[in-house]
Amino acid sequence: MHALEARMNKMKPAFAKFAANKYVSAIRDGFIVAMPIILFSSIFSLIAYVPNAWGFYWPTAVANALVVPYNYSMGLLSLFVTATCAKNLTDSLNVKLPKTTQINSMSVIMAAEICFIIIAIVVNPKTGIDLSYMGTQEGLVASYLVGCIVPNIYKFCITHNVRITMPDQVPQNIAQTFTDIFPMLFSVIIFWVLNLVLQTAFHANLSQCIVNLMSPLFHASDSYLGLALIAGAMAFFWFVGVQGPSIVAPAVSAIETTNVGLNTSLMHAGMHASHVLAVNTQDYVMNMGGTGSTLVLAFIFLLMSKSAQNKASVIPVTFGVNEPILFGAPVIMNPTFFLPFVVTPMVNVMIFKFFVDVLKMNSFIATLPWTVPAPIGIVVGTGFAPLSFVYVLLALAVDVLIWYPFFQVYYNDILAQEEAAEKAEKAEAAKAEKEAAPVAASSVKEAPKAAAKDVLTEDTNVMVICAGGGTSGILAKALNKLAKEKDLPLHAVARAYGQHMDVIDDMDLIVLAPQMDSMRDNLQEVADKVGAKLVTTTGRQYIELTQKKDLALNFVVNSLKD
Repeated sequence: MHALEARMNKMKPAFAKFAANKYVSAIRDGFIVAMPIILFSSIFSLIAYVPNAWGFYWPTAVANALVVPYNYSMGLLSLFVTATCAKNLTDSLNVKLPKTTQINSMSVIMAAEICFIIIAIVVNPKTGIDLSYMGTQEGLVASYLVGCIVPNIYKFCITHNVRITMPDQVPQNIAQTFTDIFPMLFSVIIFWVLNLVLQTAFHANLSQCIVNLMSPLFHASDSYLGLALIAGAMAFFWFVGVQGPSIVAPAVSAIETTNVGLNTSLMHAGMHASHVLAVNTQDYVMNMGGTGSTLVLAFIFLLMSKSAQNKASVIPVTFGVNEPILFGAPVIMNPTFFLPFVVTPMVNVMIFKFFVDVLKMNSFIATLPWTVPAPIGIVVGTGFAPLSFVYVLLALAVDVLIWYPFFQVYYNDILAQEEAAEKAEKAEAAKAEKEAAPVAASSVKEAPKAAAKDVLTEDTNVMVICAGGGTSGILAKALNKLAKEKDLPLHAVARAYGQHMDVIDDMDLIVLAPQMDSMRDNLQEVADKVGAKLVTTTGRQYIELTQKKDLALNFVVNSLKD
């Protein structure tokens, strides 16, 4: 076991470096920003098609009206992701550029969208204009390429002073317009010429060429082996200590979103929604209760453990926030839990594929928020397919069979440690009570409050960042509640990584949840630029901060003082 732990520690830096890559981050964060489009459009998809499972079909006119919001949101998703991806990469590039020489993000967004339209729209003299590649029909991969290339064209022009320089008397906002002409022109020309070359050589635009090139990958990802590898990879990277979806998701997000659109189209045509790999397949099937499918583990701790540790994790894990148990047990980097943590997601998704392929249960026809409890999300996301109820019960039973033997091994050890620690704590408390004077004890109790009042003399803004916004929300809420109780000028906000740039300029302190350690260097550059203090946390430390408000306040105060 020690050899396994040593090997994983050795691999962690390479994985962390990949997860923090600016292009991987731009793709991941750009897609995350566009998630509200996917979520709200799925509501209309569910209303239109869920009744079909119970034998009710809307009249054609009503069904067509219901899918209008879906078609004009998901139908243009790739165009929107082009903009969000370009914006996120531009923000990353601007961190390393002087404040007086920044890339104009609004100009980049417009240029990127023009370029994407050029390479995505298919014009056929007979059938007219085909906009299918503007949505989820493999257009996302092309949107990532455009979103990553255009900001670099702008950076090249700025760093090499390729611009139209205006006299000093010209107002800055007008001068900026002329500064952006060349990079926008070059961006459009490059993709326009590329599209002409591809049309001439292959009679297809860039999006179509990517579809043809990636077709084997799309098919492979929906195979038993492909699904198992995706599920196992996410769990493996998390176990090593690097947030797994941050590495795997950028590679499969386009496939997942495309498959949801294809499943919806199949349902609309009265056919079987057969594409297994979807956004919620990752959220609910592979990661039932969070990465590693830890939902049943949390309930095993709640129902079968005499240890107080990890019992409180059942509520957040139910809603997909499993960091309390990952770092509280701990599961991460704990050799005892390596096999169930990696194997359980693989088994879950292979059983799900069996239900879809062999038993003809519909796969996901919509995308729901990842915080929906997995059993509910599976049933609703598959359109209340009758077999989905059977799958949920079977998956939970299988997960218990996988996790329970390893829990028993772990439980005996942790209970002994907890009992020993409790005895030591009681002995230490008794000793301190005899030796400490009442006055001294009183001063110790008052010290944290006095320190907080001394340090927090004016409005102080704290941002807590985690991977999905769930774990950070727990700590931010605890800080805000305590600040209100103690009447302190402290304001805390929670953000998912990738959604932090909107308010980061106003922050005094940035606290990173443990899973964000791989992004520390990237965030340190941003923090230095905006003049904020950046602090990291370890797994067990973060869990204690979320559970003990006074400890969290002291942590903030001491971080600001240092």
